[in-house]
Formats: sequence, C-alpha cells, structure tokens
Amino acid sequence: MDERNLLEITDLTVEYRTDDTVVRAVNGVNLAVKKGETLGVVGETGAGKTTIARAILRILPNPQAKVCGGRMFFGGQDIMRISEKDMRKIRGNRIAMIFQDPMTALNPIERVGDQIAETIGLHNRILRADAQRRAVDMLETVGIPGERYGEYPHQFSGGMKQRVVIAMACACKPELLLADEPTTALDVTIQAQVLEMMQSLKKRLDTSIILITHDLGVVANVCDAVAVIYAGEIVEYGAAEDIFDRAAHPYTRGLFNSLPRLKSAERRLKPIGGLMPDPSNLPEGCKFGARCPLARDICRAENPGARAAGAGHLVKCFFAGGER
Repeated sequence: MDERNLLEITDLTVEYRTDDTVVRAVNGVNLAVKKGETLGVVGETGAGKTTIARAILRILPNPQAKVCGGRMFFGGQDIMRISEKDMRKIRGNRIAMIFQDPMTALNPIERVGDQIAETIGLHNRILRADAQRRAVDMLETVGIPGERYGEYPHQFSGGMKQRVVIAMACACKPELLLADEPTTALDVTIQAQVLEMMQSLKKRLDTSIILITHDLGVVANVCDAVAVIYAGEIVEYGAAEDIFDRAAHPYTRGLFNSLPRLKSAERRLKPIGGLMPDPSNLPEGCKFGARCPLARDICRAENPGARAAGAGHLVKCFFAGGER
C-alpha cells in the first residue's frame, strides 16, 4: 500500500444473490483516496456507487450481498480481514457515512442531540454529560443553535436534518467521510451551504472524503479526483482537472454533453441514448458498448482493461484516443 493513501481498494467485487438470479453490482473496482483528499464518485443510478461505500463500512445487507473478492486497506490495515468486533471500533469513529436520505437516517422518536451523543459515547470513554456537551458543540459547528439539542427530527427542515446527519457523522472526527449524495434532496441555496460546511469541516478535522453524486457541478467545486462508474466498473479515473479538461471515455464525454451550457448556441441537450445493461445479465465485452458511438466488434467481444490517458489518468476504452 502507498503510504500517501488513507484508503486503497484493489479489485473489489460485490454481488447480490437471490433464489432466481445473481446481480453483479461491483466488478473489479480499484481506487485510492489520499490523506486530506476529496474523491468524487460519479455515475448513473444503479451504477454501484452506494454499494462501494457500504462495502467499505461493511454494512452490506446480509445474506443477500456477498463480497466475492478484493482487498481493502485503510490506514495500512486490511479491513476486509479483521473481525466484526474490530470493525465496530472503526465504523462511525475512523470511517463515518452521511447517508443519502436525512429523513430516514434519523430516529424519529429520539432527540437529535441524543443521537449525536450516542455516537460519541460509543467510541469514547467519557461521561454522558461530556458526550452531551460535545454533541451541542457539533450542532453549533454545523450551524444549528445548541438549544435545539432536545428537539426531534420532525421539528427540522430538510436542510437542517442534513446538517444533523453531518454533525453525527463528524462527531468523532473521522479520518474518512463517505458522503452518499448529501445534497440531492436540497434546494440550490442550502446545497451550497452544506457543501461549504463540509469543506470547512474537512479542513478543520483533516478528513478525507468520498463524495458520491450525480452532480458534475458539485464535483467541479469540491473534488480533487474523480472516479466515473458505469455498470459496476470504474471506466475513467484521474485528477478532477484532467477529467473535466480532457475527458477520454465516451461515457464521461456523454455526461458532459448532456449538461446545459449558458454560452452554447445549441437549443437541445445531447442525452446518452439507451439504458445501462441489466446487472444480472452483463455483456461480455465493454459494458458501455451498446450505447457507445465508437463501439466496434472488439468492444462487444472483449472487456477493455484500464490504460493510461495521461499521468495518473486511467480510462477503460479501446478507442479513447480515437483509435486502438
């Protein structure tokens, strides 16, 4: 493992199994997160983004989900090989997650302050009163008055609930924060405030972040590196500047082409045609081949391996440079 990396994942493979079928959700994912870095994970719904985050925390549904292969090193420790008891010391403490929907991430019958204090108490040998004081401090850190400690989730707006969820995730000053679409349900103004707050907490706590999102604008504003995921595979990976200025994979270029541009004379957007393949029946070749304007016979027969498109810039495509 590279000492500069806080998290390093190699060949992660995850399946969901039922009596009738096997869903190949994540297929040989490789990624790394440096200390203090924000990695943006981008892709369509169903691409496997949340499954990767849940695999990192080892909270995949049991027995339906199965990690079929791969290694995962966090701080030099292989967290796929440690016991559940040891993982509980890491989960919520050194690695924390902001879940996608704040409406369901909070317990509706417990005071929000107590929910934060419970997280602090689980991982720190401190008195309950001290945990409550730290919970008040965390609420104030995310812009919620401390006197609202005793209120319940239904008394907060959607944006304020998201702040509570962030406070809970950051309560133990985690080294790695997994943010699963933390701004999806928020309006633009609150979205900007939440992102600014996350960036401030990142600097204050020296936390690395994996930001799962559909919004390329959010990625441009806050991410240092980007992993573009399609059908459970990372099809393009590199520094955010490289991805935005020199997108190499046809899928990545399709994502950018589908965005509105104020200075463009085009009157219609250019969406990517078709749908993602059924994860229970993935094609043998390139997973994007059926939707790709560059696809050739080789794309349907072989799965392209990752190749360099620049320094630290990897792409899975035979024709990323225009020719094989």
